[in-house]
Amino acid sequence: MLTARSYFNIISGRSKSPGATLLRGLLWAAEIPYCWLIQIRNRAYDRGRFRTYWVGAPVISVGNLTLGGTGKTPFVIWLASWYRRRGVRAAILSRGYAALGAGGNDEARELARVLPDIPHYQDPDRVQAARRAIEEQKAELLLLDDGFQHRRLHRDLDIVLLDALEPFGYGHVFPRGTLREPVEELRRAHVIVLSRANFIEPEARAEIQQQVHRYVPEALWAEIAHRPRRLINATGAEEQLSALRRQPVAAFCGIGNPLAFRLTLEECGFRVIAFCEFPDHYIYGPRDLERLAQWANRFEVKAVLCTPKDLVKISREHLGERPLWALMTEVEFLKGGEALEERLLAIKPLPPLP
Repeated sequence: MLTARSYFNIISGRSKSPGATLLRGLLWAAEIPYCWLIQIRNRAYDRGRFRTYWVGAPVISVGNLTLGGTGKTPFVIWLASWYRRRGVRAAILSRGYAALGAGGNDEARELARVLPDIPHYQDPDRVQAARRAIEEQKAELLLLDDGFQHRRLHRDLDIVLLDALEPFGYGHVFPRGTLREPVEELRRAHVIVLSRANFIEPEARAEIQQQVHRYVPEALWAEIAHRPRRLINATGAEEQLSALRRQPVAAFCGIGNPLAFRLTLEECGFRVIAFCEFPDHYIYGPRDLERLAQWANRFEVKAVLCTPKDLVKISREHLGERPLWALMTEVEFLKGGEALEERLLAIKPLPPLP
């Protein structure tokens, strides 16, 4: 069975076996018709053959070029909080991938915990969700989460996040790589944000920026880090990072970029002696939790750490005999923050409704 780890080893070229080479060839063959379909669809929207809907309120889209995690949820939290501080009534719209019942998916539950006063609509029909947000919540501005490939809803600003650790999806569109669409489609973006930029050298950041500007020279460029701030458990109790600094910990996650999580843990000064990866948006069942508890008990660690998206699906204070904490991060701009805020200020929300 092809696991997520083995798949990434194959498409990245790290696996050199004859079988991996053959599979890369087959995946490349499958990539070609997929690219054609994407390009046909995009040209249909560009030429007006497919309709784009304007719902009466400004829309800001936050999206990815690649599959997997780019740190989009913390950025959406930053954006929603920025508008809330300025008294703008915003609502978040998302598709609701891998929903967990009435509470929504892991991203929805995390957003609800951090932003309980910001309405969040999860609906595959995001045009309908936008209209409901305006009608039911009197939303003055809409934040379209994971919206770069969603072209039905008109947007006033397209923000695309690129992960500094793998910005261009191994140079191929899915399934040969992790690009959702060819890199040249970045031409639609108004803002490019390089996330986790602190994990690479300034020279590497500049090289990525140069590559991006070949396709979209007019786009605003920004760089961010996801800075660890504190630990939180299932009850909402908080702990300082210093409580576990230089201490042995075990960690696990079910996110798109587990390497980024591990690097962040090491940035905190934790001694990660065991690390377990699950697929993105993984739903932990009772058997998974039992195995995780047994796994955690095998190591002499002070705690088990996960991401907030994992914690909302587990809702336990302990795994086995070990306390379970989630690492909370916040967006910090390394470059381009002021220019982006000027762009955001230029977007005029709807006037407040009576």
